[in-house]
Amino acid sequence: MAASSAPSPLYSEYARRWDLSATALTVVFAVYALALLVALLVAGGLSDHLGRRPVLVAALVGEAAAMAVLLTAGGVGQLIAGRALQGLATGAATGAISAGLIDLQHPGSKLGPLLTSAGTAGGMAVGALAGGALTQYSSSPHVVVFGLLTAAFLVLAAAVVLVPETSPLRPGALASLQPRVSVPHTDRTSFLLAAPAFIASWAIGGLYLSLGSSLTADILRTDNHVTAGLVVALLPGAAALACVALRGMAPLPMMLFGSVTLVAGTLLTLPALLVPSTPLLLATTVVAGLGFGTAFFGAFRMLAQTAHEKRAQLFAAVYVVCYLANSVPAVAAGLAVPHAGLRSTAVCYLGAVTVLALLPIPFGVAALRRARNAAAGPRPVTVPGPEAVDGSSAGIAPAAAQAPAARL
Repeated sequence: MAASSAPSPLYSEYARRWDLSATALTVVFAVYALALLVALLVAGGLSDHLGRRPVLVAALVGEAAAMAVLLTAGGVGQLIAGRALQGLATGAATGAISAGLIDLQHPGSKLGPLLTSAGTAGGMAVGALAGGALTQYSSSPHVVVFGLLTAAFLVLAAAVVLVPETSPLRPGALASLQPRVSVPHTDRTSFLLAAPAFIASWAIGGLYLSLGSSLTADILRTDNHVTAGLVVALLPGAAALACVALRGMAPLPMMLFGSVTLVAGTLLTLPALLVPSTPLLLATTVVAGLGFGTAFFGAFRMLAQTAHEKRAQLFAAVYVVCYLANSVPAVAAGLAVPHAGLRSTAVCYLGAVTVLALLPIPFGVAALRRARNAAAGPRPVTVPGPEAVDGSSAGIAPAAAQAPAARL
């Protein structure tokens, strides 16, 4: 995830060097997400059949190759090729990593979903911040960024060999390569409830990752790459901290809290862009990040409670939704910028995210009420028995005291 966001602060440098438009920058960003989607559709469930470890090793070697292409890129064509290869490798790894972390956790533990959510957001934050600092202070930032990432992926590929395998070999590997998005029937209600939270949280991430550096340069009137990296990093950074700090919340209340906070964050970001104000934008980005993290983490944990042999396939479907939300709106925004301007495009984008973040709230509240009513159960009725001649109860025991309702 650090590798996915590390190029974001470099985009303004690429735009200056190669005279790229905002549309071209969003295409460079989106080709990564679209290639990742292809890999998810084709290989998302492959680790359910071949095992987690072989798929991860192959994907990490592919990531290293992608970083090498980006390291030597001399134009936008090579940049697109490197990002496409990176997306394919990341897509192959995504389902296996998510499923493997759930496999390794103890029954009832929240560690797997926590590592997935906080690791995803935290990695994005580290990558964006490091990319911004290196772009500002290094004479050859792309060499340092992509050189370090190439070495890191090769080391990780070697380390994965030492991790225990959690998914046995199963037949059907070739059949699993047929492109499809499938959600097990038993998980569909939870998936539909969680989908708007996935879409809203990852759509706001797409705006920051694709146009964050342009927003700081054009609207805030600063060419400082550290500031650009900070704007991009604060969103996933706050998301990661929220996942850790609020990990004790139940999944559904956490998703609802995240949706409400994301609505507040996006609405508060609007005046920060209209004024414009760098301190206000940084503060509202933190609020939006808190919503991003808890909405995604809560929704992810709802689905992580399931336990079946197609876990990687389920999480592949989750990430198909997430990366579509991450890429398609960003491309649309890039196409709109030349006609509507960057500020107006960002305002409309944030308005759409606000509407999406509102969608799960009424359905989630209704589901929470149903669950609480079911936990409370019907009130017991006390029926007094006929008294015996000696005054004792005849054959019917006294009614038991009513137990307190269970809490969700």
